[in-house]
Amino acid sequence: MKKYILTFLVIALSLTVSATQLPMRLWYNSPAQYFEESLPIGNGKLGALVYGNPDQDILYLNDITFWTGKPVNLNEGDDAYKYIPLIRQELFKENYKEADILQHLVQGHNSENYQPLSTLKINDYAKGSVSNYYRELDIDSAITKIRYTRGDVNFYREYFSSNPDKLIAIHLSASKKASINCEILLTGQTPHKVKASDKQITMLGNAIGDPKESIHFCSILKANNKGGKIEVTDSTLQIINADEATLYFVNETSFNGFDKHPVNDGANYIENATNDIWHTVNYTYQQFRERHISDYRKIYTRLSLNLNGAKYDNKRTTEQQLKDYTTDGGNNKYLETLYFQYGRYLLISSSRTPSVPANLQGLWTPHKFSPWRGNYTVNINLEENYWPAEEANLSEMVMPLNGFISSLAKTGKYTAKHYYGVNQGWCSSHNSDIWAMSNPVGEKQESPEWSNWNMGGAWLVNTLWEHYDFNRDKKYLHDTAYPLMKGASDFMLKWLIENPKKKGELITAPSTSPENEYVNDKGYHGTTCYGGTADLAIIRELLTNTLKAAQALNTDKSYQDTLASTIKRLHPYTVGHMGDINEWYYDWDDYDFQHRHQSHLIGLYPGHQITVTATPELAKAATRTLEIKGDKTTGWSTGWRINLWARLHRADMAYHIFQKLLTYVSPDNYKGPDRKHSGGTYPNLFDAHPPFQIDGNFGGIAGVCEMLMQSDGNTIQLLPACPASWKTGSIKGLKARGGYIVNMEWKNGKVINAEIFSTVGGTVKVIYNNKVKTITLSKGKKKKI
Repeated sequence: MKKYILTFLVIALSLTVSATQLPMRLWYNSPAQYFEESLPIGNGKLGALVYGNPDQDILYLNDITFWTGKPVNLNEGDDAYKYIPLIRQELFKENYKEADILQHLVQGHNSENYQPLSTLKINDYAKGSVSNYYRELDIDSAITKIRYTRGDVNFYREYFSSNPDKLIAIHLSASKKASINCEILLTGQTPHKVKASDKQITMLGNAIGDPKESIHFCSILKANNKGGKIEVTDSTLQIINADEATLYFVNETSFNGFDKHPVNDGANYIENATNDIWHTVNYTYQQFRERHISDYRKIYTRLSLNLNGAKYDNKRTTEQQLKDYTTDGGNNKYLETLYFQYGRYLLISSSRTPSVPANLQGLWTPHKFSPWRGNYTVNINLEENYWPAEEANLSEMVMPLNGFISSLAKTGKYTAKHYYGVNQGWCSSHNSDIWAMSNPVGEKQESPEWSNWNMGGAWLVNTLWEHYDFNRDKKYLHDTAYPLMKGASDFMLKWLIENPKKKGELITAPSTSPENEYVNDKGYHGTTCYGGTADLAIIRELLTNTLKAAQALNTDKSYQDTLASTIKRLHPYTVGHMGDINEWYYDWDDYDFQHRHQSHLIGLYPGHQITVTATPELAKAATRTLEIKGDKTTGWSTGWRINLWARLHRADMAYHIFQKLLTYVSPDNYKGPDRKHSGGTYPNLFDAHPPFQIDGNFGGIAGVCEMLMQSDGNTIQLLPACPASWKTGSIKGLKARGGYIVNMEWKNGKVINAEIFSTVGGTVKVIYNNKVKTITLSKGKKKKI
């Protein structure tokens, strides 16, 4: 695996393209008052939310490995599987109410909580009013900057989170010597102790819960001064009359893997943090800064996007631009480009920790208990986090998810046995956490509409197949992806049952459609059914991709036959009385026709079962489904719908929904008369579910990629859903399935220049300007079309 990653990085670096786009900056003329106005920095593990108040600067600090809880009990569930035959019996008697009730007996514990690490405060001793305030996040360098004036002194602050050096750095400077006077302190919302000594603050603590059974942490903040002095109280540092000062913050936790007890088998977090802070003597602040920028730009600058008419706006803040975009019809190409690159920045900043992928918060939260526990919601949200990783040329960011899925496979084989009576393969459910819990949730009291769902693992491994399909690394497929995909398929081959009412047809029972509810032909309002379309779409995608993987590896011939024959027997898509794709086995109505979930369209996106060319009738029905759904929904759902419309080649609707995603939303705690509360985007461009969920950001940028290019490994289609508003532009570094990288320019909606680069060699059909061109490329070669 290490060799694979190194090889991929070498290839990736060799393909780096220079970003020719405008400067990408979020900027504001006032400090953040609310979380949704703060600016996020992160190195994939350690992150901060920067508020930037000159009087009391607050940074909420996070470590992506800081959670409540401990490894799961592999015997959880015991013999819960014995209720599955009873549920099936009631379902096939059409007794859906009783099936809903029995489902509670096949539920386990809910996930653990992602926790805030600590809070850093910089209390300024300077007096006088502030003028000329400016705050920005420079996406091109991953650095947050603040400047302001007090009296006749200009003050400057910089903040970044370095991946190569595992630290957060803060640099304080001023236009006049001896002007830096402030108090530095650390506090937190979880149990902790703080001690200051010799220009350093050390904070020890643990996640909420029994300290003998929870993750512990060690945070160290070190201050360096140029000029002046640093005095120490029991728990704070006082910087007095310094010309400039640098703060380095490091943190390590005792998390040592999903299956290691955080105390008994925990990592040596104190020694590790101590080593991290000692490392800060090796370089100057400027050197740390340069190392950080170099590391970040090697990834970030692979892709650049330019939309004709975009202009960097130094007159209107980012928040004002977002407000104006919402009210003036969305005429701001710069903001659209900024939103796209901001999403790439967020993925780079939150997904670089082995086996710990980006969660619902990415890695940023100020809350003691985040919404939905800040967990991994696997019925859409975790998958959506990684939709843009390949196309947007951020393939390494998938590696944390690889490791996490491997962990789920280990716990999931016990879930398969105890909850479903399946003794082969593995499965995972609606929620998970850092401990790779895979059991159905609900604690025997919550609705089956989200609790009783075992499709999580089957859907997640699609990301593994996509990683192979985009990069075509056979070693990765053999060593990592295929074994996990096969394990998920093994479970499904046993979980599928023959429909007693239709001989030969395979369905799932019990089944639900994530978080949605039906009204059946008898008027019953319920959630449990059999043969739900979403289940079968996920299984069809899983088995098809596993079959392709086995064929690519030329292995498991008899297994290939089993997969192929099973796929043919799956209950097919059906079209309902409203002309839409049925979400349920029968032609039942949704309880809420505008429901945020559109799980029965997984086969359209992110899957490949429904296309405008191969399945036109189903594409027409999918179009009708989206028309019925409407355009008012939550943030992450809006992000998904952009992709769905793009796959239908409906540039008008894809762009319309993209504009909806950029609807201005007020911070959650804002109470003013002009408050805006809906799905959309907060002032700091975080996605508003609401509240904040990062998946909408990632779904949105995946949608931009899909509007500009679509691929299936054999074909690359350029501008399949390019909005009329983007009639002229260019993009460099877009990745396509089959191991290709695409650079192109277009004018008046037509491609005028395109270049295809192959990382592995191959033949591909390129569709553009209503024509098809077949090109063959050797490994490492490029060709213009």
